[in-house]
Amino acid sequence: MKNLPTGIDDFKLLRTEDYYYVDKTMLLKQFQPGKVLLYTRPRRFGKTLNMSMLKNFFEIGSDSSLFEGLEIAKDRVFCEGHLGKYPVISISLKRVDGNTFDEAFGKLCDVIGGEAERFAFLLDSSKLSDGDKEDYRKLIKREPGSLTYYSIPANILTGSLQKLSLLLSKHYGMNTVILIDEYDVPLDKAHDHGYYDEMVGIIRSMFHDALKTNSSLAFAVLTGCLRVSKESIFTGLNNLDVYSISDLECDDLFGFNELEVNKLLQDYDLSDKKPDVKAWYDGYKFGKKDIYCPWDVLKYVEKHLSDRELEPQNYWANSSGNDLVREFVDISTETTTDELERLVAGEKVEKRINENLTYRDLDGSIDNLWGILYATGYLTGTCGTDNIYTLWIPNKEVRQIYEEDILKWFDDRVKRDTESATKFYYACLNGESAEMNKVLNKLLRKLVSVRDTFARKDLKENFYHGFILGLLSQFGDIQSNREGGNGFSDITIVNDKMNKAAILELKYSETEGMQAMETVCDEALKQIEDKNYAEDLILSGYDSIYKYGISFNKKRSFVKMAQYK
Repeated sequence: MKNLPTGIDDFKLLRTEDYYYVDKTMLLKQFQPGKVLLYTRPRRFGKTLNMSMLKNFFEIGSDSSLFEGLEIAKDRVFCEGHLGKYPVISISLKRVDGNTFDEAFGKLCDVIGGEAERFAFLLDSSKLSDGDKEDYRKLIKREPGSLTYYSIPANILTGSLQKLSLLLSKHYGMNTVILIDEYDVPLDKAHDHGYYDEMVGIIRSMFHDALKTNSSLAFAVLTGCLRVSKESIFTGLNNLDVYSISDLECDDLFGFNELEVNKLLQDYDLSDKKPDVKAWYDGYKFGKKDIYCPWDVLKYVEKHLSDRELEPQNYWANSSGNDLVREFVDISTETTTDELERLVAGEKVEKRINENLTYRDLDGSIDNLWGILYATGYLTGTCGTDNIYTLWIPNKEVRQIYEEDILKWFDDRVKRDTESATKFYYACLNGESAEMNKVLNKLLRKLVSVRDTFARKDLKENFYHGFILGLLSQFGDIQSNREGGNGFSDITIVNDKMNKAAILELKYSETEGMQAMETVCDEALKQIEDKNYAEDLILSGYDSIYKYGISFNKKRSFVKMAQYK
């Protein structure tokens, strides 16, 4: 039984160490002389492994045995013409980030300098002039006293890929292949940390020199998550072909299709687990194909080899950046949250999506952020006319992220609503149940009610308990599950300066309607009374003690009050 390649994105290592490989070598046939090919896919769909495969196929000195038995080997003419025939520059920008532009610029220098140093033989090349060799030395110049960090001036860095491809072409007498993995990560990080314009300037100049005005270019391949618009970094790049998740071409060359997953499960004697794997990790629509997330499927198989009865797990949640999704939450409207609620309930929504974005376009536009959810795998769908997409949540794994993480981000937004929190707090201490109800209903309308996907009533009540605690979190005299009388009250507020206190008992009403919710409030008030929750508060001598029964149903609340004294 072959080893499972979870976390392995080095094609040569995968093939030489007998790892299981799902054959994606037909991606090689997309090669087009002079073209720049951009493939956009969500995180964890095999982009880096495919780029490693391209490098190991095209690069001079490649080991042809790596491809024996694979689909591409059947095309002998293609292999004879291209396998091991090109100098290859291969870089990944996935770690080019930083809190400042200078920090990110330094990491970009390290990427370029590290790749350039792979070609140290250029210093001894008889095909290069002394001037060429001096140009090469500028690409591998290190910071004084440093063994790891490179010092490349900005004007040299922007032309570095073009210069290195020229030097390699002179040495080998063949034009150079350029591979750039995760091309959009530096822009994403720059957008997050406020130096977007500076980073765009560097990346745009670098790509312009390497991919447009480069007579030494054989062809180039880029991968990323977002399809960033030509006006942002691909200005004037007429030789660019983009293959996004909407396109039919290459639709199953990233990720696993149904047949590949079924064979994988069969090979590891897990065919009986097909329903779970499909429900949790399938559902992505690339072009017209249904695609599984390969990272999740491999992790599932790996875990179930030692424990066949293990419940499906969420493996994707912590493997993907989500800052842009948080931004979506921060600018969402009541209509948006209603649509998210429908999605979590298994429904579909229709949205116009623009796949050609700049990161600057994202700020303040909920329409563009629907496109982010689609491009990053939080939603999937199909495209109709006029760029109107039918969107849905792909599977149980992603739905769980909505139910847990995204709901928490909405809660965090509620906590930041200091005006509403202050109104609610003082309404509790002043016996203003109508004002409390007004504030609660306003806030609940802004929340995605994924709590209604829970089957158990106590889990629903736990959600609303956390919601109220979050709302009141800025005040220091809030107690949860405080012991009093013959039990524990849900939430207690004491304000010694005002000499007032309040007890809140929260319950979920399984039946809609004000009459039913008021009945539930009466039950909550009776519980406060029967269990004598206010006993120690009375003994403490507070001037006013209010008790509240609060019932919830989906996006509605009802508050009923009684006063002890």
